[in-house]
Parts: sequence; structure tokens; C-alpha cells
Amino acid sequence: MTEPATPPAATSVEFIGMIATQDSSETRPPSGPAIDRDYTARFARAHEDAGFDRVLIGYSSGRPDGTQVAAYVAAHTERLGLLGAHRPGFIAPTLAARSFATLDHFSGGRLAVHIITGGNDTEQRRDGDRLNKDERYDRTDEYLSIVRRAWASGEPFSHEGTHYRFEEYGSQVLPVHASGIPLYFGGSSEAAYRVGGKHADTFALWGEPLAETAEQIASVRAAAAAAGRARPPGISVSFRPILGATEELAWERAHRILDTIKSGAGQPFFDQARHHRGERGTPGPGPQNAGSRRLLAAAAKGDLHDRALWTPTATATGAGGNTTALVGTPETVAQALLDYVDIGVTTLLIRGYDPLDDAVAYGQGPIALVHQELAHRRATAATTPVLNSFGGRR
Repeated sequence: MTEPATPPAATSVEFIGMIATQDSSETRPPSGPAIDRDYTARFARAHEDAGFDRVLIGYSSGRPDGTQVAAYVAAHTERLGLLGAHRPGFIAPTLAARSFATLDHFSGGRLAVHIITGGNDTEQRRDGDRLNKDERYDRTDEYLSIVRRAWASGEPFSHEGTHYRFEEYGSQVLPVHASGIPLYFGGSSEAAYRVGGKHADTFALWGEPLAETAEQIASVRAAAAAAGRARPPGISVSFRPILGATEELAWERAHRILDTIKSGAGQPFFDQARHHRGERGTPGPGPQNAGSRRLLAAAAKGDLHDRALWTPTATATGAGGNTTALVGTPETVAQALLDYVDIGVTTLLIRGYDPLDDAVAYGQGPIALVHQELAHRRATAATTPVLNSFGGRR
């Protein structure tokens, strides 16, 4: 098969943050009620003011319902995009299509959906799902085909497949935009590449070193080409930036964060996270999902990779999510993010260990600097070689 063409490096980029309904992180125990309305609204507005394009609202069997959280956030912001995490299989795809289209209208067309098929059998069973991993991905494939068709037209249609059967479904509510609601897709397994490469508008990865990330991007593009797509999905990569006014101060803060994680200050957060991931809280064979295993494998190769990627935070947390850090001044972190843009990344998901304060700092630092550099590149695209605005060649 002919290798899929490599799209040029992006000249613009999307920034995504991540919000929760409670103040907590790996370095601090949960504070306040599970649903703190004032904190949720303040957290969302901080992202909007900082220049984030969207915020991810996570999903697990124990968290508040993400669709309702997204509706609340939409009502308390003006332009901020919403990225609601969603696991196929717990509601019918026709109902999901209708529910998301309704929220899309009430939010003014700001909704996107992040598909997570599920990487842990125990966690899936908490909501009654007993399929194995391969069966879950097959179901997701069928599910998304139905959702896409339901969003495309209100004309009734019937379906008889492996996991879903229905007759003459048609909806009065379609997404705001004729192209439908953007679908993001997370995963790092061959099954994830296959299904996400077929359906995703943006394929989401966790923050690995540049070489390993480039390999994953190639796998996603190959899967998209095998599915007959003319254009591959965009690529999102997630990091936990740790900033300082100087390099020395940034590294001092990074080691304080690592020490705090190791001290157990955030143990209630970990206990809650382990429960959501289906873990028992005791040492075992390691995480079931491929993404966490890949982060731990990268960490085993060394603490520092490329310009600023730091992996001990992934090891200390068991890689239970996007846990690799980018450490340095705002300028260093911005350049590190641009390194990923240069290999084909179109979306950057960044969240901090001090969630709300870091969101504010990112807006004043890396987000502004990355946009500044990309604007500089667009303005000087006809000149080769180009000096970037940080003073180096690109």
C-alpha cells in the first residue's frame, strides 16, 4: 500500500484545557463538594479568559454526568468550546446523537465529543458493560457510524448490526453545523488507530517523546488511508506544563511537585482515580490500557526527553492519564509545544498540577507565545529559511 502523504506542519493550532467540578489534582486532595458550582464556573471562565479554544470534561463511572456539566459551562461562558468525553455503549447511539445535537444548539454550536472506548474491564463493568476490549472497539465503530448518519439527515433510517438494531429512526434536531459535531478520539492501541482513523476529526494522544509521537501519527494516518479517507484526522497531544520565570525556578517547582506526589499529599485523589480506572489500589501487572503502558515505557528510557519533556511525574502517578510534563520558562515550553506542531500536531491539550492557577499562567505564557510564533510563520511563509521569533531557525 502506498504510504499516506504527510500533511504540512500546521500554521494554526487549537488549545484545549481540562476542567472539573471540584478542586483537586495529583498534588492536592479534593476540596469542597463533588459538584462545586462556583468553582466550576470560575474554572471555565479562567480558561476562556486565558485563550483556550475548548475545555475537556472527563468521564468515568463515578464522576458527575459530563453532558450536564457541559451545559452548565456553556451557560456561564460566551465563546469557550466544549469537549465532552463519552463512552459508547451505555446509551443507544440514536439517543446520544439527539442528546448531543440538542446541547450543540443550546451552546450555540460550541460542542465537540471526545470518544473513549474504555481501557479497563473492571471500570467498564461498573456501568454494566461486559464486552472485552476488541468487542468494545467493534461496537464503537458501529456506534459512530450510526451517530454520523443520524447527524447527517433527519430522514428516517433503519439499522441491523452486531450491536444495534432499530427501525425508522429520524430526529427533528440536527447539529448546528451541516458538517456535524466534531469527534475527537483517544487511544494508543492498534484497535484505536483502526476505529479512530476511520471516524475521528481529531485523534488524541498522550505526551510521549517526539519520535514515539511521530510513530503514532504515522499509524493514525495509515489507518485513515486504509479506511479510504482523503484527509487524515488532526492530531492532539496532551501535556502537563510546569512553568517558572527562569529555567532554575521551573525545575525547582517540578521537583517540588514530584516530591508532593510521592509524599502522598494527593492520596485521596489517587484513590478516587484508581477506583475510576478499575484498579484495586495494590501493586499488580500494570495498567490495562495501551496509552499508560506507553508512557511508562518512555519513562523507563530516561527522565528527560527532547527539549523539555519530563517523565518522572508519569512514573510517580502510574501514568493514570496524561501525566508527562513539559518543564521550563514559558518560552522553553512554547518551543517544546511547537516541536510537536512541526511533526504534525494540530491540537495541544495542556493542564496543570495546580489546575486553575496554571490555566491562567498558560494563557499569559505558552498559549500567547505559540500563537505569536505561528502568526510570524504565516507572515514570512514565502521566505526560506525563516528565523523564528525566539531567535532560532525552524
